[in-house]
Amino acid sequence: MGDVVVLVKIPRKLKELADRYGLELDSIVREALEKEVKKRILEEARRKAVELSENLESIPDEEIAKLIRDDRESR
Repeated sequence: MGDVVVLVKIPRKLKELADRYGLELDSIVREALEKEVKKRILEEARRKAVELSENLESIPDEEIAKLIRDDRESR
């Protein structure tokens, strides 16, 4: 998978300050984006886990036990 170029407009003063302090904007932006994407993935996983948990609550324990037994026997 190749890289893509993303253009971002920032205030000139911010760019000047970043240059002044020798900040590597590409690595900062990449790390911030990776962190935000991981955060969103975890949030989605949590939502799906809650939804799955709520759905499983409606299945009787006996049915779950039967499904597990059937799965074990089919192996």
